[in-house]
Formats: sequence, structure tokens, C-alpha cells
Amino acid sequence: MILPPEAHPLVQVLAVHFTTPTYQRFSTLLVGAMLTTGRRTVANLLRTLRHLAPGHLTTYQRVLSRAPWSGVALGCSLTRFLLRHFVPDGTITLIGDDTVDGHKGKHVHGKARHRDPVRSTHSYTTWRYGHRWVVLAVLVKFPFATRPWALPVLIDLYRSEEDNRKHNRPHRTPAQLMCRLLRLMLIRFPDRTFLFVGDSGYGTHAVARFCHRHRDRLTLVSKLHPDANLFDPPPPYSGRGRPRVKGDRLPKPRHVAMTTPVLIEMTVNWYGGGKRRVGTVSRSGHWYKAGAGLVPLRWVYVRDQTGTHREEYFFTTDPSFAPAEIIAHYASRWNIETTFQELRAHLGLETTRGWRPKTVLRAAPCLIGLYSVVAELFALLPEEKRVGGVSWRGKADVSFSDAVCAVRRWLWAEAVLPQTGATRAFEKLPPSVRELLFTTLAPAA
Repeated sequence: MILPPEAHPLVQVLAVHFTTPTYQRFSTLLVGAMLTTGRRTVANLLRTLRHLAPGHLTTYQRVLSRAPWSGVALGCSLTRFLLRHFVPDGTITLIGDDTVDGHKGKHVHGKARHRDPVRSTHSYTTWRYGHRWVVLAVLVKFPFATRPWALPVLIDLYRSEEDNRKHNRPHRTPAQLMCRLLRLMLIRFPDRTFLFVGDSGYGTHAVARFCHRHRDRLTLVSKLHPDANLFDPPPPYSGRGRPRVKGDRLPKPRHVAMTTPVLIEMTVNWYGGGKRRVGTVSRSGHWYKAGAGLVPLRWVYVRDQTGTHREEYFFTTDPSFAPAEIIAHYASRWNIETTFQELRAHLGLETTRGWRPKTVLRAAPCLIGLYSVVAELFALLPEEKRVGGVSWRGKADVSFSDAVCAVRRWLWAEAVLPQTGATRAFEKLPPSVRELLFTTLAPAA
């Protein structure tokens, strides 16, 4: 598949990780995944491209099931391209979360029962059978969008305790897997600093300790338990007995919030890019866990003055952060939830049907990473080619559905139709008919 010139910078970065025959088929699957509007099975992708995908079906399936290429190396190259073009300097904001990908079948590799956070409530738990993907995304502020976009770059599969026992593997929690992904970012990009934002599942003492060990380049912002054990730092060693590992106990965040008579009111950045009036109280301390030591932090209690949001406790491993900064950084985490929703709506997450180990470990991560590819291709397109999106009264922002539509139209017009030899016949059609065909081939939603 020959791609248009605007895609060459990104394509050249990805091509070095494949042999020539594998890359030819991988690029065909990549274009097919962006153009297809139904299930993202290999057979359906080839059905979209028809004779532009030469060779037997199994040669394309082996790209996922057997071909020698590394998803980690591919993700790091995608990250390097993303940072070079869209976040060339400054601190990189990383968003971490996990999502459950439902997958049918008795013999699917890595399948387990997971709690579905979307359908579950505080009083009722919904379970889904499939895969739980731990995703690390880069927060990027594009000039054409009012809110930042969370672009996934590194993905890992969480395996259940039962599956790990069965295969004699050490069990790793999602927080431990996230630390592995963060360590990879620190190793691959030694000249950059990072701010990692995660929900309460990644606000553990272990993750905070990991970020504190790399505090010169990595800072954590997350939720704090209201009854966290906070202490002063240990006093100087007196020369007698064992040195103390912690100082005097500090009041728990819940107690401080309940006993503070007057909260400090401020207007902060809130979910969805808006503003919200909140009352806050903030303190600093050292978070202690037996056998793991102390982690210095600053925490902030937040009460929504409008009464529409529950009370929250946030913290950061950088005590120099102001309360408004902590709240704004944590509110930016919601962008990855938008990413997961758009992945299901526009890129067919949960529609793959592979069951072999390599296929499972490659198919869904590639679809998740396709979100970043579409966003980057849309950003690389000239202004006159960013067309086809749906508009309505009051809409001033570019959504991901607009980006998908524009990239699809661009691929149909400059990659697919020229290679089929139908360009001249297509140009003879009336403009209204051409627009109708493009709207059908490249729907916005």
C-alpha cells in the first residue's frame, strides 16, 4: 500500500521495525483499520481494500501471529515521533489508566474475569470476560482543539493471579505494570522530565515511592486515601539504639478536612476543560508504609462548592506544587476516559477475534495505538484537507470523529482511488455525487 506524502514522516519511523514483506502487509492492515467502519478482524480489513491487498489471507494473519517484530519498540518509536513533533520541550504529562476489552472464546490467551468500571457502581459490581489493558498515554495540546488529547503510546496486558499461578509467573498488579511502563519511558527518553497522573488504582504507596526515587525526572499526581498514615520526617540520630524511620504522627487528611472551619475558596480547571469554584485545604507530610519507608507529599482536600461532585483528596510527590496545580493536573486525567470511549466508538476496540498469544498481545494494542496514529496524521494534514467533520450550532472544537473522517477522506482520495485507477472517472462525477460518496465511505461517526 502506497501512502500519500503527508504520511511519509510517520511511516518511515514505523517501517524500520519490520522486514520488507511484513511491512507491506502491516501498512495494508494499518490503512484497512482506519478505513473500515465495522469489526477490525483481519478478514474484514482485507474485505475493505479488496484487490489492493494482494496475497492470501493467512499471510496477513501471520503479521500478528508469527512475524518477528516488537510492539515495545514500535510504541517507543511512535512516542519519539510524537514528542519530537508535538511536545518538543517542557515537562511531558503522562496519563495512566486501564480498560477492559471484552473477548469471547474458550481458548483466548490471557482471558480472565475483570470488574467493568464503566458499568459498575459503588453498590453493584459488573464483571466482564476478556482482557484488561494497562495504558500509558501522552497528553498533547493540539492547536486545533480546545482540550488536550490523551494519545496512547505504551500498553501492557494485566494477567490474573489464577493465570499467573497456572503458568508459574510472578503476579504483577496494574500499578506494578504501570511502573514498568514508566521505567521504560525514563530509560528511552533520558533528557526529558515527566508528570504522571493516575486514578486511585495508581495512587499506591509503591507507585509514589517509585516516583520519589526518580523525583528529579518524574512526579506523581493521584488520589489519596482519606485515612493515609502521614508522619513528620524522623529526627536526627541520637547515637543510641536503632535510628528512627519516621517522626511524629500527623492528623489524617479526613480529620484535617473535618476540623478546618473555613476552606480556602478558589476557581480551578475542572473536568472537560471548564472552571469550577471549590473549597480547599492543603497540608504536606510523609506517607509511611511498614517496610517501605517514607514518601514526602503534598495533599489537598477539594469540596465542590456547587455540590455536584463528591469530595476528593488528591496528592503529589512534589511538595512545591500549589493546590490549584494539583487539582488541574488530576482533572486532565479525564481525557484518557474520552480516549477509551472514542476507541470503542470509532476504531473498533473489542471487535478483534484473535486467540493465539502473539495475536492477542498485538491486535488490541495496535488498535489502541491507532488512536495516536490517526491524531498525528490529522495534525500533519494541511488545513484544506481537514474536511468532512460534522458541525452544529455552537460547536467550536475539533473532535476525534472529525479527525477520523478527515483522515479517511484523505486516504480514499489520495491513496485508495489513485491505486485503483479510478481517479479520472471519479473526477468526472458531479461535485454533489463525489461528496455523497465520500460521506458514505468516510463517515464522521
